[in-house]
Amino acid sequence: MASLRTWRSDPVITGPEPIQPDDIAAVNTVFSDAFSERYRKDGMVGVRVPFLNPLIWRYAIAGAGAGAVLWRTDRGTVAAFNIAHRSGLEGWMGPLAVAPELQARGMGRTIVEFGMEHLRSSGCRVIGLETMPRTMDNIGFYSQLSFVPGPLTMTVTLDAATSDSAITLPSRLPVLDRDDAMAECADLTDAMRAGYDFTREMRITDSLALGDTVLLRRDEAIVAFAICHSAPLVEGRARDEVRVLKFVAQTDGDALQLVTHLTEYARRCGTRRVAIRVQGDATRLYRALIKRGGRVRWTDLRMTLASYPEAAQPDDGVMLSNWEI
Repeated sequence: MASLRTWRSDPVITGPEPIQPDDIAAVNTVFSDAFSERYRKDGMVGVRVPFLNPLIWRYAIAGAGAGAVLWRTDRGTVAAFNIAHRSGLEGWMGPLAVAPELQARGMGRTIVEFGMEHLRSSGCRVIGLETMPRTMDNIGFYSQLSFVPGPLTMTVTLDAATSDSAITLPSRLPVLDRDDAMAECADLTDAMRAGYDFTREMRITDSLALGDTVLLRRDEAIVAFAICHSAPLVEGRARDEVRVLKFVAQTDGDALQLVTHLTEYARRCGTRRVAIRVQGDATRLYRALIKRGGRVRWTDLRMTLASYPEAAQPDDGVMLSNWEI
């Protein structure tokens, strides 16, 4: 285990070490404190970032595996953490944070460089993250580590709605049929972008009962799917929306039909809306969502390591991969 001694000599920081379930409360506190401080520095005094639902942390930690790590002070408290995810050849980091009292001492560089090396050594061809586009400090910091800005990611919401569409969910299929459906989704994903694989996210979503995967079939074959979470993102909050984490559609028409299924799924979950994070290069889907009454609720800046860029969207169809939990 490596040790890091800052120029102020105290405290001594040790790590990285794997994040354990018992660490979730402490990691949640560092997350809330660090992002609340970020908002304060951006001029939004009084904004307090709430704790996330512990189940969401469990999902992130399980999905990242060896990429979910933290660092400790010599008092045993959590100093920083980074959760580096891999979906086949796609790698991304987030959330990651340094305790406010330990910022500006080199810890940020340490945790990001760990994530970069972990993803590189895991064979990722894409390495990225998302950050707040208004925060020049963050953009400058990541740029110094060879990240380059890409398109904005727009969180677009659509109201839950009733439709006559028959929705297929893996959780309601017999076990063998469920495994076959996941294998079909993996084949579709690989056909859209070679080497990508969202099977792990599908399985963990199912095992933690966070949501489901909405499937779209045509002529008995799966032509589109979306991995969704309906569990509350924030600890103690009521369930109010379905969040789409991964969205894969063979054609533009399939994508629009999948969106209809998602609004119906949101209604069945008892939520008010579905939230789809649309990468800025998915312009055809973005325009279609706005035309259907979609509202832009949030934006993030997508950045990738200079030598590990994302592929462009296909000429027909779309793939959206959420780089936030």
